[in-house]
Amino acid sequence: MFLPHQLVGQLLNKRFDQDVRRHFFRGMDFAGPAGDPGWFGPGSAVWHVHSHMQALVFGLQCAAYLERLDPSIYWMGVHHSRLVREDTRAHDMPQLDPAGAAVRLGHSVAFFIGTAYGSTATAEHLSRTVRSMHHTIKGTRPDGARYDADDPEWLRWNYATVVWGLATAHELYHPQPLRGKKIDRYYGEFVRVGEALGGTGLPTTKKETLECLHSYLPKLAVTYGTAMATGPNLGLPHSALDWAVRDTMPPWAQRLIQHTNPNIVERTARRALVWSIINGVHVASGPVPEFEQAKARVAQPSGDRAQVDHVYA
Repeated sequence: MFLPHQLVGQLLNKRFDQDVRRHFFRGMDFAGPAGDPGWFGPGSAVWHVHSHMQALVFGLQCAAYLERLDPSIYWMGVHHSRLVREDTRAHDMPQLDPAGAAVRLGHSVAFFIGTAYGSTATAEHLSRTVRSMHHTIKGTRPDGARYDADDPEWLRWNYATVVWGLATAHELYHPQPLRGKKIDRYYGEFVRVGEALGGTGLPTTKKETLECLHSYLPKLAVTYGTAMATGPNLGLPHSALDWAVRDTMPPWAQRLIQHTNPNIVERTARRALVWSIINGVHVASGPVPEFEQAKARVAQPSGDRAQVDHVYA
């Protein structure tokens, strides 16, 4: 007989399989080749952080909110993704397309699970695919400024927002968070992903990442897209997760969007509520299958390495 949380977990996993795995995980190999640790492997900080799917998804939402403070990032999304409704794409005030935003999130989840737990060949294929997509993202903002997704400055900003979002969500909402030097291990390991996408001079610690993000402040602005999602928004429980996204931002970024933190008691209570939501879903859903497959893959004898290299060349 299934307990209520097991039934909820089954429903959540079925929905995730239908909406995400079926569409965005195709072609990824997590079960083989035998003995292949992939890019990170057992004992890595990346394996630990990304094993909590719900905190990972939340962290990606935090990163997306922070990164679009760069006007070029915002207009790249408008012009080159399904983030906004196609019939409003040429407008100065485009409207969000929820279905398109879900597609973008699905691709992101697949990428960060695939590079963490996929075989070496899978991680390399994913990074080449995303990098080739970046080559096509070039254009002009409505104010006449040009943008280019291959620009090293853009790559550094984009990378810093992602690693900050994922690491901060982990520190706040993982039941066994890495802290101090241990979380710096994550920042250091994750650089491999950023460099595979063409990034250079990337920050390798939490302190360096904060400094990197702050250095971009003169280039940032509250775009229309950010303004539409900005405001007090402190009511509970409907906006609890939305508030929590802003709560992960560096203090200077919170001031930029006029986000005001409540007193320490209320802030602690809000974080506790969000922790319960995120970890309640995590417990109900159970272990991430790709993580379990990767552990089994690495534990297998490697066999004929020459044959494996030939197959995945």
